[in-house]
Amino acid sequence: MDTSQDSKTGVAAGDQKVATSPLEHTASRNSKAAEASHHQRNRSIMATIADDDDRLLVRIGYTPVLQRHFSRWSTVSYAISILGVLGSVPATFGSPLNAGGPATAVWAWFIGSIMAYCIASSVAELVSAYPTAGGMYYVTKHVVPPDHVAAWAWIIGWCNFLGQAAGVASLAYTISQMILATIVMHSPVVDGVPSFTPAAYQTVLLAILVLCFFGTICSFPTEWLHKIILWFAPINIIASICICIALLILTPDKQSAKWVFTTVTDGSGWESKGFSFLLGFLSVAWTMTDYDGTTHMSEETHDAAIRGPVAIRTAILVSGVVGWMLTVTFCFCMSDYESIMASPSGLPVAQIFFNAGGKTGGTVMWFFVILVQFFTGCSAMLANARMAWAFSRDGAFPFSGFWSKVNTLTDTPVNAVWLVVVFCSCLDLIGIGSTLTIVAIFNITAPALDISYIAVIVAHRWYEGRVQFHPGPFTMGKWSKPVNAIAVTWVVFISVVLFFPTTKPVTATNMNYAICVAAFIGLFSMLWWYAGARKTYTGPRTNDTIDMLPPEDPEEILSDYDLA
Repeated sequence: MDTSQDSKTGVAAGDQKVATSPLEHTASRNSKAAEASHHQRNRSIMATIADDDDRLLVRIGYTPVLQRHFSRWSTVSYAISILGVLGSVPATFGSPLNAGGPATAVWAWFIGSIMAYCIASSVAELVSAYPTAGGMYYVTKHVVPPDHVAAWAWIIGWCNFLGQAAGVASLAYTISQMILATIVMHSPVVDGVPSFTPAAYQTVLLAILVLCFFGTICSFPTEWLHKIILWFAPINIIASICICIALLILTPDKQSAKWVFTTVTDGSGWESKGFSFLLGFLSVAWTMTDYDGTTHMSEETHDAAIRGPVAIRTAILVSGVVGWMLTVTFCFCMSDYESIMASPSGLPVAQIFFNAGGKTGGTVMWFFVILVQFFTGCSAMLANARMAWAFSRDGAFPFSGFWSKVNTLTDTPVNAVWLVVVFCSCLDLIGIGSTLTIVAIFNITAPALDISYIAVIVAHRWYEGRVQFHPGPFTMGKWSKPVNAIAVTWVVFISVVLFFPTTKPVTATNMNYAICVAAFIGLFSMLWWYAGARKTYTGPRTNDTIDMLPPEDPEEILSDYDLA
């Protein structure tokens, strides 16, 4: 009895074999013949593939159609840029400060980074086994029983796609706010008030323009993207270090270390410094997510099963250190806490820059923040577009045949890119009518993505005795289960915090409507599933051989079948 048969019947490899009847023996021979026929259909493809990555992709069940140009360094650069701490930390810095003061911002980032490393490591272990553009969505197929695959893949796929789309839309919106904040800081002041105040429609229209820029870059051939993305991480890291040095030198009357590292306040109004501290995790949770973004580029990466997981963990380490350095520096440079928090730009870090460097120096530093946030937006859209392409080739979208097409000129899924542009533009347009709704949609990013990750992790552990799983080259060994447990516990805990109102008393204007958006998305997806999707959607549409073959060379196994 082979290993695949053992896993399906619950008999562990190496157990005593039971004698079979002639009928069972005939059925077994027929099954092997069917498997051999299936392998033969893939043999002509495998025999002509020189690239081990493409050979693995064929075993997983997809025909290679994208070009592999991403190298070790461009993959690491991409993983770091999708977190983009120099852009994301200044954009979210006000949240933990308002909730619980400087020590909350500093220590919440430190703790949150460690937890993010646990989640990222758990994700890296799973996607190393099945490196496809679908990421964790595709892994679902190999961690749940076959009759449950469609429902699980539907939930995980939509959760991941919507979480990423909300993230892309929020990045474009934030870049728009940053650009307009620069204009506010440079506009003439009349009676203590800047003469220019951006309207909601101006912010939204500029955000849509930014999305179009994202889409244009993400439509480039993979070889161009590789050369462009190589520069993302170096600029991010070098600019972060230079800005920290400049701020510490130029800022007069810096705060004391005691104030920075020990001052916790109850800015939330919940009459609990402990709870206010928990609300400080909003910044790190919003920044340190989309861990599987790198895996969505797997079908365009050399040695994806190894380089993808390594890049994910490296990005968390680097971004955790750089983000903590930035947070600590910003806290030290809040010389006039009240006036900085009340900045007319609406972004405390922008005021810190302008206080330290004046209009010229502050603008130069702020330019690099916007630039890195732009890099993050491009990287996030690239991951979202590849996820949309992978999801549509499995028939999960209306008009999936159109969205899953690969452009013959660029060899990239251009249609899927512009699907994401249009969808994210629609999300941002909501900001014209309701700031509360758009903020709620943005707040769903981290919970939706993190929940889509831990759902697959939980499924893997729950069904590991029933479903055959082929580990990839990256595994955590004996640390796998403890790290998985920490990751799941943390996401469940932090999701409750992320859905909680950030201030008290709770009113219609300060209510956290993210839970309402999550409930609406969940209800809508379930209704769609039962209304008809369950009749047509079957999960990842692959004719995979990986569950039928041991991890050795597939061509060698095929030749054995031929000899038989």
